[in-house]
Amino acid sequence: MNDLFRPFLLVGKVALVTGASSGFGRHFGSVLARAGAKVVLAARRTERVQAACDAIVAAGGEAVAVTMDVTDSDSIHKAFDAAEEVFGPVTIVVNNAGITIPKPLVDLSDTDWSAVIDTNLNGVAWVTRECARRMIAAGLGGSVINIASILAQREQKMLTNYAASKAAVVQFTRTAALELAQHGIRVNAICPGYFATDLNAAWLQSEEGQALVRRIPQRRTGELDDLNGPLLLLASEAGALMTGVALTVDGGHVLSSL
Repeated sequence: MNDLFRPFLLVGKVALVTGASSGFGRHFGSVLARAGAKVVLAARRTERVQAACDAIVAAGGEAVAVTMDVTDSDSIHKAFDAAEEVFGPVTIVVNNAGITIPKPLVDLSDTDWSAVIDTNLNGVAWVTRECARRMIAAGLGGSVINIASILAQREQKMLTNYAASKAAVVQFTRTAALELAQHGIRVNAICPGYFATDLNAAWLQSEEGQALVRRIPQRRTGELDDLNGPLLLLASEAGALMTGVALTVDGGHVLSSL
């Protein structure tokens, strides 16, 4: 192998991905395993996480499935305990779990608002807190990668709760990075643009969705493999001097004219 690529490898690392049963999370787990990490796939839907785990093992990787509700601190604690029992301390965390409830602001119920904030923001904070406590106690550094969104930078109707949560994730990332740098823990974010996932695939095929695609400078939505480079950069020693960064992966969407 070309020595230039060695820093991107994750051999001997243990990586945990939240929201790993589908979409970005399932893809991230596969990519991290292919880079050599032992992967812990975490989500509420245990049976779907197990299917993703089985696929990694069938491809020659190492993976274990754990049940985790990121809105429940006790569930998070137990999931990390289960991960450590199998693979040892987790040193890479991808905070991917997220939901959206698209409605006009005036129609959002308290529950609609709180559900999105609880998963997208509180979940990121609580998982990061748990993993950081364990990394510090073990005397280990590590990398935390928070999945935000270009809606942390730009606006779209019907998504006030989602946009607020993702903007908060970016600022949380910066502040946590500042606090945890002394412990050798890096905290960064990825801000994806529009990708066809379970959350939005149908909408992207609609007339409104297609109009949005035409406003993207590259005139396309993302493919999951477009996230491989940013993910591995932030997870690996290749990004050792990067912390508090939010990488935008969007085909130039945030650059489009208003």
